[in-house]
Amino acid sequence: MSEYKSVFSPIPGIIYLKSSPKEEICVKEGEKVKAGDIIALVEIMKNFYEVKAEKDGTIESFKVENEDIVEVGQEIAVIRVES
Repeated sequence: MSEYKSVFSPIPGIIYLKSSPKEEICVKEGEKVKAGDIIALVEIMKNFYEVKAEKDGTIESFKVENEDIVEVGQEIAVIRVES
């Protein structure tokens, strides 16, 4: 049975689905992640904050596009956690 875990933006800003703004997309839908893996960055005032997976699983879907503006608490992604 699968469990689903949402990942939320910790701060408002611009979301990058990359490990750095100049890199390629770091994780795509359908790829496996481990707890602690960076799945996105949020930029606010030229500072970047890492958004990490909280559990091992598979990226089920992203709820935002690269370089979208996000609000604090906005859902960024859903991870399917296998139990």
